[in-house]
Amino acid sequence: MSATVLVINSGSSSLKCQLVEPDSGESRADSIIERIGEDSALAGLTIGDLEVRRDGTAIPDHEAALRTVFDMLDEAGAHVESVGLVAVGHRAVHGGRQFYAPTLVTDELIARMKELAPLAPLHNPPGVLGMEVARRMLPDLPHVAVFDTAFFHNLPAAAANYAIDREVAERWHIRRYGFHGTSHRYVSEQAAVFLDRPYESLNQIVLHLGNGASASAIAGGRAVDTSMGLTPMEGLVMGTRSGDVDPGIIMYLCRTAGMGVEDIDTMLNRQSGVRGLGGENDFRKLRARIESGDADAQLAYDVYIHRLRKYVGAYLAVLGRADVISFTAGVGENDAAVRRDALAGLTGLGIEIDEELNTARGKGARCISVKGSPVTVLVVPTNEELAIARAAAELVIG
Repeated sequence: MSATVLVINSGSSSLKCQLVEPDSGESRADSIIERIGEDSALAGLTIGDLEVRRDGTAIPDHEAALRTVFDMLDEAGAHVESVGLVAVGHRAVHGGRQFYAPTLVTDELIARMKELAPLAPLHNPPGVLGMEVARRMLPDLPHVAVFDTAFFHNLPAAAANYAIDREVAERWHIRRYGFHGTSHRYVSEQAAVFLDRPYESLNQIVLHLGNGASASAIAGGRAVDTSMGLTPMEGLVMGTRSGDVDPGIIMYLCRTAGMGVEDIDTMLNRQSGVRGLGGENDFRKLRARIESGDADAQLAYDVYIHRLRKYVGAYLAVLGRADVISFTAGVGENDAAVRRDALAGLTGLGIEIDEELNTARGKGARCISVKGSPVTVLVVPTNEELAIARAAAELVIG
């Protein structure tokens, strides 16, 4: 039996689990639970042609979600004790300066990640909860945390540092950490494979567009800039997060509106982004509102696209030239309109999308730019689970 890794990805409103064979890259079981915390969750597990569903019931938190995944695995006959597990790999968002390489999950690591929760309030708490629950349920297996920040750990100093008081920054470990690094690394490597070109020869822009969204500039295989910073709130407009704002807004709201720090934090993390502007963070529902003539939804979309285009332009300047731009994650892989509008009118910069290729459906990596375009535009499905499984297996068994 081939070695497998159970990969657990506890997101802000979703839980993904996969049983992955690191050597072959095969996913033996794939589960996703969405709408955690809402009245009606979506829960499903797929093993080959077998599908188990538990839709329509409330799943109040991530602990309940993880237990639901384990119950569905049991129902499908894929008991975790009998599938050749060698490790459990956990997506870990923020480990500060201390943790960035794949790390064994210990009580010390969990305690430290809880301390770092203010830096990633939507992600560290559910991520830690997934670790705690999985360790209780699978106590005899090594658990490995694979950090989103790893790919950006060695950003150039000019990109990593903020222009604030140096002593304050050093004392409180303030720098640009970057996130979604596992995805940005995987997608940029797969883009090189798709193009059959050496990874080190390419200048790339990767646009990871999901409920959380981030952009990266990658020169010759090294990340040289990224949109997320000290926390996953900076940068692009996201589902519920504001992305870039004038920091003066925070002081203004404190002094003038009488809002406390916690209220402002909740607003910027949970009540902003496209949901804050347009009432929906699900792009399918946002699109339906736009088509019905909802002006707020249209504004939310326009702000989202405007910010995205600004980052593409900025990273073209950072890199000097781009060989490839890749869209990935839920919105990036599935919303043709976002891809079209984000890059519309950029033919003068060597970027031109083929509308027919862009709207065609496909499962694997595919090119959507006009033939002969100086900048190749790709859609590259991300596979953070495989990347995490391989990192966990390498740490545990070499």
